[in-house]
Amino acid sequence: MFSKSNKKSAADNKPAPPPAPPSIVSRDLSIVGDLLSDGEIQIDGKVNGDIRTRILIVGESAKVKGEIVAETCHVLGRVDGQIKAKVVKLADTAHVVGDILHEDLSIETGAFLEGHCKRMVIPEDVHKAEKDAAQDTAKPKPQAGASPKPAPATAK
Repeated sequence: MFSKSNKKSAADNKPAPPPAPPSIVSRDLSIVGDLLSDGEIQIDGKVNGDIRTRILIVGESAKVKGEIVAETCHVLGRVDGQIKAKVVKLADTAHVVGDILHEDLSIETGAFLEGHCKRMVIPEDVHKAEKDAAQDTAKPKPQAGASPKPAPATAK
């Protein structure tokens, strides 16, 4: 009589949409400002700003100045700033000035690195953790030691 239905809705049976093609910053393009993507970004030009994405490829001709947060970061060009990614690969043409926070790091012979490397566990969904943190800071917090005032007593 009262049973839970095991039928799945039609929305559950739909296949996931195909991944979007990578966003490309071409060699002749310079960007001043932050980049945010849930997909893949390939940079061959110049970026002066922070980058947050799932997959980042910094091409040989690229110059990035700012913080990078990604799941995977493959550097072939120049990066001035901190890299925080689960997987970081520095090619032999890479030139990185800044710290690298990573789970997995590979550095090819010939790559230039000036900074510290620190292994740490990075959350699977970097964007989700950052969005949650941003939402928490937007919520008003009760003041410490403040308590609601009791209603005044009435005499009968």
